[in-house]
Amino acid sequence: MDLSSMGSDSPGQESATTVIVAFAANVLVAVAKSAAAVITGSASLLAEAAHSWADAGNEVFLLIANRRSARPADRGHPYGYGRDAYVWSLFAALGLFVAGAAVSITHGVQELINPEPASDFIIGYIVLAISFVLEGISFRQSLRQAKPEAESLQRDLMEHVLATSDPTLRAVIAEDAAALIGLVIAGGALGLHQLTGSSVPDAVGSILVGLLLAVVALVLINRNRQFLIGQEASPQVRTAAIKAILALPDVARVTYLHLEVVGPRQIRIIGDVDLVGDDTESHVAVRLREVEARISSSPAVVGAVLSLSAPDEVSITE
Repeated sequence: MDLSSMGSDSPGQESATTVIVAFAANVLVAVAKSAAAVITGSASLLAEAAHSWADAGNEVFLLIANRRSARPADRGHPYGYGRDAYVWSLFAALGLFVAGAAVSITHGVQELINPEPASDFIIGYIVLAISFVLEGISFRQSLRQAKPEAESLQRDLMEHVLATSDPTLRAVIAEDAAALIGLVIAGGALGLHQLTGSSVPDAVGSILVGLLLAVVALVLINRNRQFLIGQEASPQVRTAAIKAILALPDVARVTYLHLEVVGPRQIRIIGDVDLVGDDTESHVAVRLREVEARISSSPAVVGAVLSLSAPDEVSITE
């Protein structure tokens, strides 16, 4: 059975490529920002450096998430290791909150209390411009992966980023978007510092970058938490699954269906179906197992458990 219409069987390799591109961009940007922060003494540039180092560290967690979640099912884990992706992505989100948000806010407050002048502003502007280009390349790669998936599920891009069962894709897009916004904030703060001669705008810029990272981190933490405790598949996926099951020649009706996300683009199906014809109990059991096997043959399905519907149960279509 082919459930590709669910948009759930995109290869994990593309997610790995997206993370690797983001990691390379963040390392280069982090080095450049750190050097510029030391040279200029800018608080907002230092906040951006902490942001990029946090992002680079997070990409390591995301690569681990992508690799460990792809391990095949075994006796101890009959539905695979898909949820491992949410554990490691949760670590990455916590890292963004601590190493990115907390450091940036703390440094901004310290700068307000003990202001220090900045210098060599042109270096800061150059580094921010280069960083914007590199972050833009990473952001473009993540959007290139997300757009076809969103279109296949008839979602707008932002809806798909929040709803997707792929935590690495969501994390990279969120972090890249935050990075681009943070660069604009840092550029504005640095410019105001140069124009006014006061370090207050720079300190405020550092705090704003930290608050931005805190919001992004909390959103990512919450989404990973929801998938870890058990997340029902989206309505689009549910509708596609019902249509695919009803298309099987042995299935006359579907009266109950539960689709639980168990990993990136992976679901477990539990349902009640009515089979075509009026067969003996032994033959019905064999046919039911055959239907389960056909459903489970989809790359998007890690397991299917079906029971027979009662005659008076109402059919469902969505």
